[in-house]
Amino acid sequence: MAKKKRKLISVRAILSVLTLILVGYVVYQNWPDIVETFHHLGEANLLVLLLLIPEQLFMYYACGQIFFSYLRNRKNVKSFSAKKILTISTELNFVNHAVPAGGLGGLAYLTYRLRPFNVTAGQASFLYIFRYAITTVVNYAQALVAILVLFVFNLIPDGAMWVIPVSLLMNFGVALGLGLIVYVASSKKRISFFSRIVAKLANNVVKITTFGRKKHFINDEKISDYFADIHESVKIAKENKRYLRKPVLWGFIYSFFEIATYWIVAISLGRPELLPFILVGEAIGSVFDGIVPYGLYELGMAGVMIALGVDFPTATIVTVMTRVFTLLFTIATGTMPYYRVIRGKDGE
Repeated sequence: MAKKKRKLISVRAILSVLTLILVGYVVYQNWPDIVETFHHLGEANLLVLLLLIPEQLFMYYACGQIFFSYLRNRKNVKSFSAKKILTISTELNFVNHAVPAGGLGGLAYLTYRLRPFNVTAGQASFLYIFRYAITTVVNYAQALVAILVLFVFNLIPDGAMWVIPVSLLMNFGVALGLGLIVYVASSKKRISFFSRIVAKLANNVVKITTFGRKKHFINDEKISDYFADIHESVKIAKENKRYLRKPVLWGFIYSFFEIATYWIVAISLGRPELLPFILVGEAIGSVFDGIVPYGLYELGMAGVMIALGVDFPTATIVTVMTRVFTLLFTIATGTMPYYRVIRGKDGE
C-alpha cells in the first residue's frame, strides 16, 4: 500500500513538472505576441477589455454545461454544483492549452476528472465528441450567415470569392465526418471492426517505435469495451433526444461567447463592424488549428479577414491580442485548480 502511494506521489510530481515545462514552452512560443500585445494596449479601450473577464468565465461555464446538462439525465451520475462546473471547465481549457496534443490531452483529462462522478471513459469520450460536434456545427453555421450578410451588402472583394466555396466545403466535410462517427458508433459490429483496426494500428506503431521489443501494447477487448461504451451513450442519446436539448442550447451560447472574445477586442479598438469578418475568419482558422497546435490558427484567421478586405494591421492586432489575452487568462484561472487535482486535493 505504501509502495503504491509513493508511486502515485511520484506520478503526480512528474505531471506537475511536465505541465510546468509545457506551460513555459507555450509562453515562450507566444512571447513575441505577448510583447506586441502590450505595445498596442494604448490603442485599446481598457474598460471594454475588462469585459473579457466576465465574458471568459461565462464562456467556460457554458462549455461545462454542455457536459453536465446532459449528465443530469443519467441516474448513476453524482450531483455537482455550478462552481464545480466552472472549475472543471477552466481546468480542461488549461490542459488543452498546456498540452499540445490536438485535444487528446483534454479528452484524457476529462475522462480522469469525471471518474469520481461515476462517468465512464466511453461516456466522457461521447460528451467530448458531442461538445466538439455542437460547437463546430454552430461555428460554421454562424460563418455561413456572416458570408450571406457580407454578400448581400457587397462587402466581399472580387478576389475573396473563394471564401464561399471553401466555407461550403468545410460545412460538408464537418457533416460527413460527424455522420461517419455516428454511423460507426451506432452499430456493435462496426464498432467491433473499428476496434480491431485501432488496436492493430496502435500495436504496430508501438512495435516499430520500440524496435520490436514491445509487440503488444493494447488489448483488443479493452478497445472494444471502450467503443462499446461510446455505442451505448450514442444509443441512449438517439432514444432520448430530449437529453440533447439543453446541451445543444449551451453549445450555441458557448460558440457565441467564443466569437464574442474577438469581438470585444475589436470593439476596444473601435472596430465593432468586424463581427461578420471575425465569424468567417474564426471558422476557417479553426481548420488550421486542427492541423498544427500553434500559430496557424491566428495565421489562418487573420489571412481570411485580410482577404475579405480588413486592413492588415487591424486583422493581425485583433487576432494576436485575443490570442494573448485568452492564453494569459487560461493560465491565470486554470493553473491552481489543475494543480490541486493532480496533487489529490480536489478529487470531486
